Amino acid sequence: MSFSHLEFSNRLISQLPADSETDNVCRSVENAVFSWVSPTSTSQPSLINLNQTLADTLGFSAAESASEQFTNLMTGNALLDGMKPYALCYGGHQFGQWAGQLGDGRAINLAEINTAQLGYQTLQLKGAGKTPYSRRADGLAVLRSSIREYLCSEAMFNLGIPTTRALSLCLTGDQVIRDKMYDGNAQLEPCAIVCRVSPSFLRFGSIQLPASRGDEKLVKQLVEFSINNDYPHLKPKNKNFTVETYLNWFRAVCDNTSTMIVHWMRVGFVHGVMNTDNMSLIGETIDYGPYGWIDDFDLGWTPNTTDEGQKRYRFGAQFQVSQWNLFQLANAIFPLINEVEPLQATMSDYAIHYDKKWQQMMASKLGFKEYQGISDVHIFQTLETLLAEVETDMTLFYRLLATYQKDSDALNHFNSCYYQKEQLTTRYQQSLTDWLQRYQARLSFDGLSAVERQKSMNQVNPKYVLRNYLAQQAIERAEQGDYSEIEKLKTLFTKPYDEQPELSVYAQKRPDWARDKVGCSMLSCSS
Repeated sequence: MSFSHLEFSNRLISQLPADSETDNVCRSVENAVFSWVSPTSTSQPSLINLNQTLADTLGFSAAESASEQFTNLMTGNALLDGMKPYALCYGGHQFGQWAGQLGDGRAINLAEINTAQLGYQTLQLKGAGKTPYSRRADGLAVLRSSIREYLCSEAMFNLGIPTTRALSLCLTGDQVIRDKMYDGNAQLEPCAIVCRVSPSFLRFGSIQLPASRGDEKLVKQLVEFSINNDYPHLKPKNKNFTVETYLNWFRAVCDNTSTMIVHWMRVGFVHGVMNTDNMSLIGETIDYGPYGWIDDFDLGWTPNTTDEGQKRYRFGAQFQVSQWNLFQLANAIFPLINEVEPLQATMSDYAIHYDKKWQQMMASKLGFKEYQGISDVHIFQTLETLLAEVETDMTLFYRLLATYQKDSDALNHFNSCYYQKEQLTTRYQQSLTDWLQRYQARLSFDGLSAVERQKSMNQVNPKYVLRNYLAQQAIERAEQGDYSEIEKLKTLFTKPYDEQPELSVYAQKRPDWARDKVGCSMLSCSS
């Protein structure tokens, strides 16, 4: 296979400065956006799952993606003419503290291709070996974390959430020692590589690092590169970039970020590690580490063991964290603006715009035609209080709410979404009844039929989400050499809003055995 039809564009490496040193050793990289680096060869590469739909849209035929050369490409054992692999240099705030230089410690960008259907897309191998940014790590990824990224990024895409994509999941034939929960119980684990795909892998931290070093020239180059390539509608026709151009770019980044966070809240996704180096400049969900999906509704829940005490990145704080992260980005681009007021105004607008999007999102989850004002907010907030009062499965509740009819037996109707039936006190039952009565009265205002309402609600409230225990079951089977569950889940999540009755077992609430199991409840940054 020649793959000669692929059109390599490689805009980033042709338009931004490279690291002048070429030795692949950990070091401080100055005045550069990326370093040249080649993937580490693997001993026995094998393709264990392929996203053929994405492969098709990228321009890989079925024959090409089934070839040995494709597997070698997806594991770093081969390169095509035109591929110039590199790792990005960036910094970031981690858990609220400036961490300095970070960079692609285990991700290597193979190339950017210009596709007929998706435009420019960069292929990146995660787990492909050491880079100058690996610090004391080995640059490798294990199978369990690779499965979680592979499945979740595609589930998110099919839920309609901005995200990086996943093209392939490969084993390398190698093993590495990992301490899964940082508790001293290290063991050998199989290594794997995910090829992930995005129009851009630039992060907030890409701008922050040169800003922290006083490199205003590089900050300007990066922002203008992002405008030209990621936000071309903002590009000045006369190529004369102004303060207003930069502000419009920052507003667009804010807008994309708020849209992404509202989607997370809609489906119950918790990123788990919203450091500024994990925030995409184009508003995509990126870096699937210790993420989690809400089972029982809990605004205070975080899946990340590292965050267990602080709960900085808990479910209900994701908007506030995104706003804090954007403040850091605003600080980084201040030299381009040289005025505090317009940046402060943009950040104030961010909160207002987020609230509007959240309100409309909640109205759609409840089947309202449009958000109608403060009385609707009271309905939303009362419901969230109700969901948190007893352990209530968020996903199941909203799907059941779509079929609830006036004067139905509420407890019987919602029975399957409660985790601990002994919590269903008389007072709770009365509160639920009162809320449902108010909800029904609000529905009558819109005048939609029951069928219309159910249809609209089921388009925004998924029946299937990648519950942590589902991913863990797929991981445990894969570690025994059975990859069938990966394919089954990938197929299931191509249509997460559809009933798919033959697969309804995957829509059930979290089983009791998964409540406190590693991989199902809490995960480490090694997960």
